[in-house]
Amino acid sequence: MPSPRTSGTRRLLGALAASLALVTASAGAGSASAPEPVSAAGPAASAGLREVMFVGNNWDGTADVIASRGDFHRIGRLNVIPDKEQRLREIRLNPIRLAYFLGVRSGPGEGHDQFVDDMYATPDGSSMVVSRPSFADVVSLDLRTGRVNWRFPVAGYRSDHMAVSPDGSTVAVSASTANTVHVLDIATGRELGSFKTGDKPHENVFTSDGLLWNMSIGEVTTALDAPWLDWSKGDRKITVVDARTFRTVRVIDMRDRLDAFGRGDLSDAVRPLVFTPDEKKVYFQVSFLNGFLEYDVDSDRVTRLKNLPGNPATDPDRTTWVNDSRHHGLSISPDGAKLCVAGTMDDYVTVVDRETLAQGPLVPASKPYWATVSGDGRSCVVSESGTDRVTAVDFATGQRVASVDVGDHPQRVRLARVPADWTGPAAG
Repeated sequence: MPSPRTSGTRRLLGALAASLALVTASAGAGSASAPEPVSAAGPAASAGLREVMFVGNNWDGTADVIASRGDFHRIGRLNVIPDKEQRLREIRLNPIRLAYFLGVRSGPGEGHDQFVDDMYATPDGSSMVVSRPSFADVVSLDLRTGRVNWRFPVAGYRSDHMAVSPDGSTVAVSASTANTVHVLDIATGRELGSFKTGDKPHENVFTSDGLLWNMSIGEVTTALDAPWLDWSKGDRKITVVDARTFRTVRVIDMRDRLDAFGRGDLSDAVRPLVFTPDEKKVYFQVSFLNGFLEYDVDSDRVTRLKNLPGNPATDPDRTTWVNDSRHHGLSISPDGAKLCVAGTMDDYVTVVDRETLAQGPLVPASKPYWATVSGDGRSCVVSESGTDRVTAVDFATGQRVASVDVGDHPQRVRLARVPADWTGPAAG
């Protein structure tokens, strides 16, 4: 596991970065640039597509493509920063951008640059669309050639989680330092609209009723982690917008709901979440909690809490927990019967029965950072960022069924489709 943020130097860097964010946020919150055309789109994908999984290796700037079921073997790898030197030259020539670049490295990057946060495939399987936090942008990469199709610089100085609309035509991306979500045409990178959020927008989720949910998590890189200092983390809320007009239709302040539930001690920074198949309930993680909560959408209230075991070896000092995440990663089986939890700082994965909230075996895993569902729906797939591998856990038995090595610090894992004969960009 990478070393936690414990040294005085790194805390000072994180504090300086946070202070700079507060002072210059308004300067970075202006409209983002239009997408930069870089090259013509590559050849159309083959008629046949195969289902795969994209794995974003955040610290080395690559994305592995692995099988979506079975042994989850690696099929190929894509360099998601082919324009790295050009981007670095631009950053070095801009003192404010350089300060934020270094702030990302010393804060959320744990001493590393963040080159890939999230990624999706275009509907035709020809391209991968990637958010790159340290470069504050979204790019489309041709899967055949590895070249950039288009680039969209986000507002502010850091890009974060994304989501793709149910029809695959649009992609939403959080611009975390500008408190903005951009919604882009996935084929061209053209901005279709945007909306404002709470502080530090993070997770985005499209729902089948034509809505887009955004969860803002506030400041997670400061050392002000004591419960009584939770107010210092900023304005955290869920912003729900119409996915076509981008007008806000609902704002959910989870602070009020947690207080009403009798848990005013919990953070209201909503981290990964999942909807049940009927979208009537939401299960979500919050900062510092080893467990998750249940929220009823129609009644607008928190209804249940599941505490999960802590690892005796986990440092109780909350400032050592990566970006305030005790547990970070949650998925739900296609039938809605089982939840899969990544116990990030407690080094395990477990499957939980949704009806009874009874947990299964604690499967050892090194800093699991994300959880999703395999292509056949039988397994929970987690990224083990501490050992650079992806592991599958069977929903039915709660046991590990496969592991595969990937690149440096895997985080987001997403289902995708690529050309059936794809094995990686052509050389030369």
